[in-house]
Amino acid sequence: MSTCPIDTSVIRPIRFVAGCCQMLDQRLLPVEEVWHAYTTYEEVAEAISTMVVRGAPAIGVAAAIGAWFGARDIEAETSHDFYSQFEAVCDVLAATRPTAVNLCWALERMKHFAYSNLDRSVVELKIGLEYEALAITQEDEICNQKMGQYGEPLLADGARVLTHCNAGALATAAYGTALGVIRAAVAAGKKISVIADETRPFLQGARLTAWELMKDKIPVTLICDNMAGYLMSQGEIDCVIVGADRIAANGDVANKIGTYMVAVLAKAHKIPFYVAAPISTIDLSVKDGSEIPIEERSDREITHIKDVQLAPEGIKVRNPAFDVTPHDLVTAIITEKGVVQGDYRAELQKIVAQR
Repeated sequence: MSTCPIDTSVIRPIRFVAGCCQMLDQRLLPVEEVWHAYTTYEEVAEAISTMVVRGAPAIGVAAAIGAWFGARDIEAETSHDFYSQFEAVCDVLAATRPTAVNLCWALERMKHFAYSNLDRSVVELKIGLEYEALAITQEDEICNQKMGQYGEPLLADGARVLTHCNAGALATAAYGTALGVIRAAVAAGKKISVIADETRPFLQGARLTAWELMKDKIPVTLICDNMAGYLMSQGEIDCVIVGADRIAANGDVANKIGTYMVAVLAKAHKIPFYVAAPISTIDLSVKDGSEIPIEERSDREITHIKDVQLAPEGIKVRNPAFDVTPHDLVTAIITEKGVVQGDYRAELQKIVAQR
């Protein structure tokens, strides 16, 4: 891994340029804007695991590029030998983050392309996989813009929108899911203001969402996670919009830890709770949220902020990175194919069939 300069005039956390994957180190924001260059699948896997890049769509994009790096470096005489080695590469990448389904979706798409073209030469497979990785990246940005167009009518002019974690450009190839809807509403001429939960323990709201919105000059106010209920009770929040890392067949939504708490509060205060996510985040293979694996991360994320210790040495810690919001707390799910409401099990099946 090496540090490299890059044009940051547009927020795109991942760029694939001349055989190099350039990633903005999201662990260092908002204090430092540092870009790294990666050229092997092992480096990309480490970047995903250590959260240099995060957000379900973004890690799917990163994994696709990493898979191509692995494919590029495989030495095999036959396409079948190539595919066997390529599967091993994808297994390494798939093991980095278990909750976000976009990661496995992107890798399965890369494997499907390779498997469907085993009649081609190894060289042709490598070229095709490069184009497939590029397509996944480009399609994600287009998908987010479409999501914004479908979702923005749900936000009234003057709406005060609470969001949790970061579901913006930094979590995608560009534009964002939840923040994409907000960006689309602003582009439509609506006066939108955002209240961003800090999102402990990794502080994606404080560090990333606030940074993004300030760059775009969209009004944003930062609050601690435990302030949301008070602001709702005071009539200071009109709706909630979040992203998702996996959506089960019945509409249960896995997202950053703390999302469930916000959804319960929104329900109690009769505030709409919207989820914005691409169809690739919908996993019809899991019947409900109880089947979604929840990643547990390092104790140190709780006990420290960077090198500053916050808790007693040796304290017992739990650090689930995600929770599951039951579908009956979700007002609507916004996708690039339209807005889903009502019978989520039936409607999600219909919309996934449009992929």
